[in-house]
Amino acid sequence: MLAIRTRRRKAAALAAAVALAAVAAPSLAATPATATTASAATTASDYDSTYYKDAVGKTGDSLKAALHTIISDQTKLSYSAVWDALKATDEDPDNSGNVILLYSGVSRSKSLNGGDTGDWNREHVWAKSHGDFGTSTGPGTDIHHLRPSDVRVNSVRGSKDFDNGGSAVSGGGGSLTDSDSFEPRDAVKGDVARMIFYMAVRYEGGDGFADLEANDRVDNGSNPYIGKLSVLKAWNDEDPPDAFEERRNQVIYDEYQHNRNPFVDHPEWVESIW
Repeated sequence: MLAIRTRRRKAAALAAAVALAAVAAPSLAATPATATTASAATTASDYDSTYYKDAVGKTGDSLKAALHTIISDQTKLSYSAVWDALKATDEDPDNSGNVILLYSGVSRSKSLNGGDTGDWNREHVWAKSHGDFGTSTGPGTDIHHLRPSDVRVNSVRGSKDFDNGGSAVSGGGGSLTDSDSFEPRDAVKGDVARMIFYMAVRYEGGDGFADLEANDRVDNGSNPYIGKLSVLKAWNDEDPPDAFEERRNQVIYDEYQHNRNPFVDHPEWVESIW
């Protein structure tokens, strides 16, 4: 018992020392792109007792239903407003005048948004033809799955499903493609998967749009499905959320849609639902 009490006193003393050091430490100026990274890093614990309180402890279909209700409470953007939103959500942490392009990883000027070669445009990670929602306010403008992408690389991806394999995409940062699928570069494989899983939970067919679902096939055409589920689950495991993805989730929540991608906060929920 004496040993236990001694360890507890040491632990308490250490905690107190850490707290005092934090108070005494001078504040450091953060760059615009990383200002919210620290808060984003603790979102899972910060939001479990508030935002996710009706989902915590649930599994399977019950968890999916609870998350759908939670994240459906959002502010919707117009398609034109997406341009400025992406300039904030995907800002290069090393250059506030640029955005990071999803598939290539290239840092490009925010001003080069458009449809010409050398520009970046608004990539629908859940291809808008899969469910035929186009650019309608709702799934067509939901910035949780809209990302800046090089115009030419975006054209190569087209509306293909996601899977492993293929030939290198020129200027694609290591992305691969074949006739019916697209494989993004390793650094964003998990990001892509978690965006797909967000869409499959957020849009369940009850708000005038198709019921979007991930399935375990490719070449889904205009059906409201995207694959390949088993590959997307593996990508979620292999590429966990990083500071850029966590910051992006926080900016969307704080400044734009006021809802979160739960799989960025809790990537383990993917396995629980699928």
